[in-house]
Amino acid sequence: MPLTLDDLFASPDHFLHSFEDNAALFMPMDRAAYHRSIFLDGRISPAADQSMRLPLATLTSMPRTSLPAAWIFHMAHCGSTLLARALDEPEASLVLREPLALRQTAIRPDAQRLTIVTAMISKRYRADAPTLIKANVPVNFLLPQLAAAAPAAHIILLYLPLREYLLAILRTDNHRNWLRNVTANLAHYLGDLSALTDAERAAALWRAQIDIFAEVLSLMPNARALDAERFFAEPERVSKMAALHLGIPIPDQAIERSVAGPLFSTYSKNPEIAFDNAARVARRAEVARGSAPEFKQAEAWLVRNMATASLPDALLTSALIR
Repeated sequence: MPLTLDDLFASPDHFLHSFEDNAALFMPMDRAAYHRSIFLDGRISPAADQSMRLPLATLTSMPRTSLPAAWIFHMAHCGSTLLARALDEPEASLVLREPLALRQTAIRPDAQRLTIVTAMISKRYRADAPTLIKANVPVNFLLPQLAAAAPAAHIILLYLPLREYLLAILRTDNHRNWLRNVTANLAHYLGDLSALTDAERAAALWRAQIDIFAEVLSLMPNARALDAERFFAEPERVSKMAALHLGIPIPDQAIERSVAGPLFSTYSKNPEIAFDNAARVARRAEVARGSAPEFKQAEAWLVRNMATASLPDALLTSALIR
């Protein structure tokens, strides 16, 4: 039986992976494929080695509404992949980590494409279990539009204070290259930051995201802020509270097994690398020893641009854990 538009908009087995010019690329997926795909970009692990392209006009001809979904937004390198994987129980909510089509739409904003993407990524396997979507940094800049479209959505805004953020973002050449690339991609929102140092770029990106998070907390009654350091320090407690807040029907015992198992003793983005919170703390201390000049650069840039390194009150008063 040939596929219909109803099939594409109804079943998560048909995943809108990305846009290629004026075409939409779909990948075949199933529960197992989503679970093993740590990210849904070029690193996706589909259910079969095939894809399907459709003219974008075919999808826009019959617009559909989105189902209520749960969300994790984050500032990068602050435990979002680990939290999303801890909540990824195969029989509970479907969990999507960093859908590429959503990121593409954030970098090149398009209201029509955003409507299609949100309808596609909110599809469910269980009618009583909202899909959980872990966005990535560019999608933070779509938050005002997403909040307007679904003001009652349950979301978590995962963040780090400035000093901890700098230690995470500037720790290696690869991370610095990521910073330069993402701020260049986000020039539409941030302006041209190419003349800034890495520390100043990081400060600009941090402040922009913190301000968006604070704005969204005032607009969305079911939004909660989460300091990543709380998650790292108390992963079991925070994961359980996150599941409860997001409406993810995952048993406490499953979270307990996850926290005690290999997920929390390996690198969340690459399970072949041993890594845990003790290793993270040790690495952060090592990076901090040589970072004082860049801390000063970042803070000075914020002062010059009438900003501050302080966290807005909204992040503290709307915290998932106080």
